[in-house]
Amino acid sequence: MQRFTGEREPSDADEIWFCEHHPVFTLGVKTDPSHILDPGDIPVEQSDRGGQVTYHGPGQLMVYPLLNLRRARLGPRSLVCALEAALIDCAAEFGIKGERRPGAPGVYVAGAKLAAIGLRLRRGCSYHGMALNVRADLAPFARINPCGFKGLEAVNFADLGGPADPSRAAARLRPHLLGRLYSAEGADAPAQRMAASRSAVPASAQ
Repeated sequence: MQRFTGEREPSDADEIWFCEHHPVFTLGVKTDPSHILDPGDIPVEQSDRGGQVTYHGPGQLMVYPLLNLRRARLGPRSLVCALEAALIDCAAEFGIKGERRPGAPGVYVAGAKLAAIGLRLRRGCSYHGMALNVRADLAPFARINPCGFKGLEAVNFADLGGPADPSRAAARLRPHLLGRLYSAEGADAPAQRMAASRSAVPASAQ
């Protein structure tokens, strides 16, 4: 995604990538090392996104909106809000009440974190994105202070009544993403690129 963003031309179509990662802890550019408690055998990778430490692994849907923000008429904060709103809309279809939390980007259900958001902007374009727990092993979250919050619990979409498979979650989330990301008058909808169901490439290198 860094390469795509670094090489894209202003006229190039946007893309939204969906994938999974092998188990990995990723660090934001300003991560406090004290939030990494006991990584054990899970690799720790430095990334260039915003935010603190988080966990990625199988059963978690990664959503990477690679957008020309000027063309989509979005700013950094409105992009975060659009991602949150898309998932909140999607969750509502399953009777799940997703919520925002001031000062802590992401989507929460009854205080537990359903999805984390960490972004990077470059040349007026976005990369990195949102991690949605679909049916993931949540135990690794206990090895860190997720997103810098001690004791923050994580929750799976499937356990709340949502889709149990990341590809199905992606299919249900996609129309809400397009609706929220391209709601501005005159915004162009993107090409949609479905990445491999699980990526072997470290999150920091994509």
